[in-house]
Amino acid sequence: MVWRVAGLSGGETIMRAPALTAEEIGKLLHEVFPQAFFPGCGLTLERVDYGDIRVRRAFHESHLRPGGTVSGPTMMELADFAMYVAVFSAIGNQPLAVTTNLNINFLRKPAQADLIADAKLMKVGNRLAVGEVTILSDGSDEPVAHVTATYSIPANR
Repeated sequence: MVWRVAGLSGGETIMRAPALTAEEIGKLLHEVFPQAFFPGCGLTLERVDYGDIRVRRAFHESHLRPGGTVSGPTMMELADFAMYVAVFSAIGNQPLAVTTNLNINFLRKPAQADLIADAKLMKVGNRLAVGEVTILSDGSDEPVAHVTATYSIPANR
């Protein structure tokens, strides 16, 4: 177990280092999901800390539904991707971890812009990881969706 100290205004906090770095997770995703994660796919890992990550989905007109809003499936895909990355950040190389539950609340119409997902794991156990994802339109502080999700972790870790 590796820990790192991060300086904050008014004090310091000790944070656990991620099990895999953003670069390692990117390489793993390219190996296990080459059809979905490849250069130019529109998904970017922006920050990876232990159980606390940020990913981006580049805007593309194919994500729009009638009415000019980003489709629900696009946001759900991003949320599930964000949770998968968050799980890797906590437990390491376990590509057989799978979604067992995902609940999404659409809060407002997203802008025709990149989507940013911040995922935080609330609990990591031996068999389950539970977290939440907040999705924002790039350039806005107002969430467009809130997600809670649970991942099943393989027993052989």
